[in-house]
Amino acid sequence: MPERYWQRSSFCAGGGNNCVEVAPAEGMGIAMRESESPEHVVTTNRAALRALVLAVKASGPGLG
Repeated sequence: MPERYWQRSSFCAGGGNNCVEVAPAEGMGIAMRESESPEHVVTTNRAALRALVLAVKASGPGLG
């Protein structure tokens, strides 16, 4: 498997080890990981990721 090109979230402060990273996965998939635990990779598709992002945005501040 070729090396993935991971991109960090624009909200990643100072390039630390607490960032969300995404990369293209096989087919039309998307791979995601947390920079603190790069060995744990989750894959999804665009529709599912979009639904997650919209749900988080709709929940407003105070989610975390």
